[in-house]
Amino acid sequence: MKRILALLLAAVMMLSLAACGGGGVSLEEYQNQTQPNATDHSGKEVKGNFPVPEVGYDGSAVTITFAHTMGAKLQAVLERGIEEFNKLYPNITIEHSSYGGWSDIAGLINTEIIGGNQPNIAYCYPDHVAQYNMAWATVTLDELIASEIQVTRDDGTTEVLGLTAEQIADLQGGGFYEEGMVYGDGLMYTMPMSKSTEVLYYNKTYFENNGISVPTTWEEMEAVCKQLKELDPNCTPLGYDSEDNMFITMCEQYGYDYTSATGDEHFLFNNDNNKQFVKKFREWYQAGYITTEALYGAYTSGLFTELDASINHSYMCIGSSGGASYQIPANGAFEVGVAPIPQVSTDNQKVISQGPSLCLLKGKDTTDQQVVASWLFMKFLATNLDFQTDFSATSGYMPVLASAQDHEGYKAFLDMADGYSNLMALVIKVGLEQTDRYFTSPAFVGSSIAREQVGAMLAKCMSETTSDVDTLINNAFESAYKECKYHAG
Repeated sequence: MKRILALLLAAVMMLSLAACGGGGVSLEEYQNQTQPNATDHSGKEVKGNFPVPEVGYDGSAVTITFAHTMGAKLQAVLERGIEEFNKLYPNITIEHSSYGGWSDIAGLINTEIIGGNQPNIAYCYPDHVAQYNMAWATVTLDELIASEIQVTRDDGTTEVLGLTAEQIADLQGGGFYEEGMVYGDGLMYTMPMSKSTEVLYYNKTYFENNGISVPTTWEEMEAVCKQLKELDPNCTPLGYDSEDNMFITMCEQYGYDYTSATGDEHFLFNNDNNKQFVKKFREWYQAGYITTEALYGAYTSGLFTELDASINHSYMCIGSSGGASYQIPANGAFEVGVAPIPQVSTDNQKVISQGPSLCLLKGKDTTDQQVVASWLFMKFLATNLDFQTDFSATSGYMPVLASAQDHEGYKAFLDMADGYSNLMALVIKVGLEQTDRYFTSPAFVGSSIAREQVGAMLAKCMSETTSDVDTLINNAFESAYKECKYHAG
């Protein structure tokens, strides 16, 4: 289906080029192009594809649409945010709709792009935006961010249309701002909305009762797994929920090649360095030290919260910071500890940054005033401190503003953190303490396929029975690479 959508989008793009006298280009040639620059009202070339209108936002009545994946509780938070935003801009009407999961919203928007009827704003992951960019449907944000135009709000106050230096510093202090520029052309495509990462959940009660130290490196993790297995032969010491993240994070921590958004070759993971750490994780799995979501058949939080010692259970789980509520055992049976994930070394500490961002889309009938109004709302969601802290405390995602930690109400929420019923706050505190370690993988057409393939490949290499491990791993890497090349076109 992804390949079909990509080809449909490419066909729409080529027809558009032909209509403009651009001639025919191959899909590969198109994918290697960068976003074309536009010109502003004075004829000056601007950075990106959207020249900001000279007046900025003119106060006219506009309606904008926002597609997201929020459930009922978060939509209530969003409604409160819209109410506050409309106190400033009452003529901007915001219509929002929830579209299930991430594949649902990406599929919807890819389909609507073909007809030019996409929403103005959308929840997104980098992989999604890379697909939208195939039809140049995403509005680049560079000129909007840089704009110094003064916009008058309904209460008579003014604000700069773009981002102030203080706002950018606050976002960068949160470690999430530069994710908007992972597409290989240096342009800004997204604003951060709320973020999650991976953390190490561990049974703090058991660790303290048995004198076990929390591992900070993968070498220490191996020793702790061995110690736990000796203490409790029925356990699988560590569950790692995402094979995709596991592989990608190890590449980043070691400094080994994974993918690239630029150049002729995007898929770089098929190399001997990566095969070595995959071989090591196979040894761990074969020794009963580790399992993953695919190998266990469900999220490994189920193992972590299992209280029947006679069946398989774990004492550690590496999972999303946004899933803290699933790591709490029934009846507070033990205290949960939370720590950063282990690292290869202290010299290159890395942990993945995930969670929704916001992209701005322009359809065939979208006006410039709708684009600017959409930007103002996106900016509000990302930089309004009250909204960010309200959304974080409700969702379990981390706020994208460093200043959130100084917000009086949010500080009170974080101060209630513990390893029992207030685990969400504890997880967010740990997540916010490692903002200097966050990374995001390059995004391009096919980057989502790479994630799927390396995750499946890792599970296969860890679990498949063979007498020739090196051949198994070599073949699995080669097969994953070929699948990536095929599905990316």
